[in-house]
Amino acid sequence: MYIPRYVATAPPQGDGGAVREAARLLGAAERPVIVVDRVARSADGMKLVVALAEALQAPVVDQGGRMNFPNTHYLNQSGRGSALIGQSDAILGLELADYWGTVNSFIDNGEEDGTGLREPRTKNGAKLISISSTGLLTKSNYQEFQRFQVVDIEMAADAEATLPALIEAVKAAIPNDRRPAIEKRADALIKAWADGRERAKGAAAVAWDASPISTARLSMELWRRIKDLDWSLVTSGNVSNWPPKRLWAMERYHQWLGGPGGYGVGYSAPAAVGAALANRAEGRFSVSIQSDGDLMYAPGVLWTAARHRIPLLSVMHNNRAYHQEVMHVQRLADRRDRVASLGRDRCPIGTAIENPDPDYAKLAASLGWWSTGPIKDPNELAGALEYEPALVDVWTQPR
Repeated sequence: MYIPRYVATAPPQGDGGAVREAARLLGAAERPVIVVDRVARSADGMKLVVALAEALQAPVVDQGGRMNFPNTHYLNQSGRGSALIGQSDAILGLELADYWGTVNSFIDNGEEDGTGLREPRTKNGAKLISISSTGLLTKSNYQEFQRFQVVDIEMAADAEATLPALIEAVKAAIPNDRRPAIEKRADALIKAWADGRERAKGAAAVAWDASPISTARLSMELWRRIKDLDWSLVTSGNVSNWPPKRLWAMERYHQWLGGPGGYGVGYSAPAAVGAALANRAEGRFSVSIQSDGDLMYAPGVLWTAARHRIPLLSVMHNNRAYHQEVMHVQRLADRRDRVASLGRDRCPIGTAIENPDPDYAKLAASLGWWSTGPIKDPNELAGALEYEPALVDVWTQPR
């Protein structure tokens, strides 16, 4: 037995001609938009996305597959993604898992033949550019690439490896007489970013003292606990994007792990422990917002963390349901006019996690963790977050 020598694979870069054509379209655009998903493989990748956005003064819509762009930068306009895509005349997609879903809307109307309402988000004539390694992954007749999207320029290449050449090409493609207009775009984007921040603060204040506890309150109490530490959010339950995109200051590459890539239930708990193990070597504080239904799939991972002394503060987003499914069943029951005959109270069958209610604090304690909860009073949250490794069970609003 032996360990083979590791040789790193050089990621493929985009074709030079395609890079220059993409730069020409972006430089000439009046309203360019950059959409990113799984582009930044490293801290350098984040810096490259920032450099490209600043060269164009183009807003960035971060879909959150990785930590791609700091949310404190005024060009991070993720909260206005749909509106910006609808106004844009040139859209650059970097490692998008679903380009079609980015530029189209689809409403499942519950028809038996699977048809639905499809509407393009983009305006007529908008140029679409894609740089993604997804096209290099073809291995069989049937794969999960979502719906196919026709684009104007498609590069089957690693986006991070292609960005240095694209940045230089963009700088060369912008004529001198257009530079003042491009720089002026920053004024409106700075204002839009500040306005969005204020709206988020107002939204977070709604139901601040409610019980069950609002997801905004949970997130901001957790932020108070970690903001002065070298922290890493290793997973985040579906809490209306409060930590990743709204009011936390997320500026460093290790501060967000990214999502599962396919909304896989059962991903977050094992991923959190794995990321916390990596962060332990760096001396970082790992924190997870853990969904209740997700933990039900693989609770034994808590024992693994305790056995190997992997430090992690896991805060339960305990809304007592697989809530995405609850909403979907309710929506389809309304659409098919079945509420009257079946009753809305039947929608939670198979989707609610109650009667009995799992005691996640006792579960964690039985597997070697310090734990507390369920916490239902928001004023008790702050004191419960002072320990790690720990699991804090919090009864929350649905989203």
